[in-house]
Amino acid sequence: MYPHHREREQPIFSARAHVFQIDPTTKRNWIPASKHAVSVSFFYDANRNVYRIISVGGTKAIINCTVTPSMTFTKTSQKFGQWADSRANTVYGLGFATEQQLHQFAEKFKEVKDAARLAREKSQDKELANTALTIAAPQFSQDLSDELQSPPVMCVNGPEDKLFRSQSADITLSSEKERIKKMLSEGSICEMNLEAELFTLQDSNSKLVAALHEANANVEQWKKQLAAYQEETDRLREQVADLEAHGGHGPSDLLKDELTQSLEELEALLKAKDEEIHILQSKKLEYHEMEHDRDEAIHRLQEMEMRNSDLERRIQNTEQNLNNSLEDRDRTDSEIQRAIEILDIKIFDLNDLRQSLVKLIDK
Repeated sequence: MYPHHREREQPIFSARAHVFQIDPTTKRNWIPASKHAVSVSFFYDANRNVYRIISVGGTKAIINCTVTPSMTFTKTSQKFGQWADSRANTVYGLGFATEQQLHQFAEKFKEVKDAARLAREKSQDKELANTALTIAAPQFSQDLSDELQSPPVMCVNGPEDKLFRSQSADITLSSEKERIKKMLSEGSICEMNLEAELFTLQDSNSKLVAALHEANANVEQWKKQLAAYQEETDRLREQVADLEAHGGHGPSDLLKDELTQSLEELEALLKAKDEEIHILQSKKLEYHEMEHDRDEAIHRLQEMEMRNSDLERRIQNTEQNLNNSLEDRDRTDSEIQRAIEILDIKIFDLNDLRQSLVKLIDK
């Protein structure tokens, strides 16, 4: 009924940018849609074979755009690009921190647009069928809502109270259903936001893991070099000590100066390597912090899925109660119809009796 986004859509690319929308009045000025840089993600729906661009700020969807083959992403400057969404009747603008990020987003946009074109060519008939169902579903929902809210044309004393109670129950159930749908929609937006955040964390995590593996390999190599440098340093120190003990002059002093200079260079190199090792250790701590943030995001996403499951169960119960109320109303309508038919017969009999009495009186 309301499938989880996690089951239906998967993030395939994410980037951080400042989001803008064109001014609907002037069609020239840009209006900021976010106070700071937010995640702008591409999502793929495998069931419907649809690509979407989604950006969420807090609990509000800033961008919710379905990518079509007719869309074009245009670079207007070194760090800014834009595209038009005819369905939303607006133009979106993205401001990136670097030119490389803009280039990566533009390439991904072109790739997704080509994939959407291929998907449309392969499943055109299926899309037409889905479009027909999408158009028919709101009309059916509206007809059902109109039918539930329209009062009966006739009522008689007796079943009137039962019919009124049925209508009150229908209105209460409809209000409860709309409220639960609104809660589920808000939960879905929060879940989308968590998925985008989780995708960003996973992307950063993979980069940190790759950097950590590379750093570990470099650390092993540097440790070997450091041991070799230390041995060379000890050997040079021993030579310097021997030269100082013998108190040589002339060429020995020159050799001593060379050894001292080499020793200073090696010590400076050792100090630089130690600083690099400290930097790598700090990056390792950042990696652990990113893992902690990712675990928290996963936990929050699981809680949101549990909440959505509970909301779906409540909606199912509400729909069941609504169906039962509709059945009770149908039975009430049948009883009212039978009562009306009986009244019509009685009225017809009374009319015949009245005419008979009139004839007798006239005689």
